[in-house]
Amino acid sequence: MTSPPKRRKLWPMADTTATNEGTPGLAFLTYVLQALVEDKDELSIESCHDELGILLTVKVSERDMGKVIGKGGQTIKALRILLRMIGGNASERVNIKILEPLSS
Repeated sequence: MTSPPKRRKLWPMADTTATNEGTPGLAFLTYVLQALVEDKDELSIESCHDELGILLTVKVSERDMGKVIGKGGQTIKALRILLRMIGGNASERVNIKILEPLSS
């Protein structure tokens, strides 16, 4: 008999603050955006939980904005779909909002 295949994590759990522990999709979004953006110091993700669900607010630098949105909005659309699936597994509605960077 052969042993069953080992399960492996697809992404590591990101460090979260005490207020964001257990927020569905936060670790996933952090991992994806850290791999996507160049200015990792300017990446900021905040979560807000209310009666409508969980809202993850993302701030990135101006030069990374195009990468996060993607051509025709395809990247952000894919992230929204995946976050809704993660939220569905946790019986929560999860959405993402990207704040426009301040132009200098």
